[in-house]
Amino acid sequence: MSPLRWTCKSTRKLAEEVTERGHPVSRTTVAQVLEALGYSLQGTRKTQEGTTHPDRNAQFEYINQQVHGFQRRGQPVVSVDAKKKELVGEFANAGREYQPTGQPERVRVYDFMDKRLGKANPYGVYDLTANAGWVSVGTDHDTAQFAVETLRRWWYQMGHAAYPQAGELLITADGGGSNGSRSRRWKVELQHLADETGLALTVCHFPPGTSKWNKIEHRMFCHITQNWRGRPLISHDVIVNLIANTTTATGLRIHAALDTKAYPIGLKVPKEQMKELRLQPKRFHGQDWNYTSMPRLTKNR
Repeated sequence: MSPLRWTCKSTRKLAEEVTERGHPVSRTTVAQVLEALGYSLQGTRKTQEGTTHPDRNAQFEYINQQVHGFQRRGQPVVSVDAKKKELVGEFANAGREYQPTGQPERVRVYDFMDKRLGKANPYGVYDLTANAGWVSVGTDHDTAQFAVETLRRWWYQMGHAAYPQAGELLITADGGGSNGSRSRRWKVELQHLADETGLALTVCHFPPGTSKWNKIEHRMFCHITQNWRGRPLISHDVIVNLIANTTTATGLRIHAALDTKAYPIGLKVPKEQMKELRLQPKRFHGQDWNYTSMPRLTKNR
């Protein structure tokens, strides 16, 4: 018998079906028999990560070496990623906050997106050395253009002042999403940024299935989530202010700004355009994980 035919049924339903087959029994007896046989209602447990890449650990070691090397040379190192999209409006938000007893914040029953307010797409840049970050709160799509525009804003608003003599920048990122290792648009936009700033942009992607080790996740994003727990995100301005006012005992500081630009999806990058990029792959996994976007023209920074 297929286990899918009975393992999810209630004891009442099981008792009815067994009785129909000529074995009268109560649901209490069914529950006792199942317990005696070692059965209980259980959900699933996430334990299987699937197969891992054979160079997974080696890539982590390579990233660590790159980070320390850049920091020793006084060059900036950032971790980038997109935070979970958030519904804007009077919607329930996980967590609790102090309110007068018996007067909880009233929110909508159903999480149907408010078409007027839409969603918020936070994308962050975290400076590992300075323990500081920048978050652009987008109102359109999370694309490679949006990701690199956030890097651009961080550089001009924070990075350039912190590292006036910088000639290169190390970016650690996940392997998928808007900053994915296979994204042609991501590489094209990085080339534009390298040309504009004169910085050599080195990118190191984390191996598949390891995004939770991205520094920005547990050094910045988790504190932002903690700061707005239990509070409805009623507007984009509220989201920006909550992010910008997130601090920690270790001195984390975050700047945030709203990005209302349109970032269309589905833009194609032909192979001919890729050939124009000054992309230098590294010896170790240079075709997928580790590469540098060199400026095509020297810029005065």
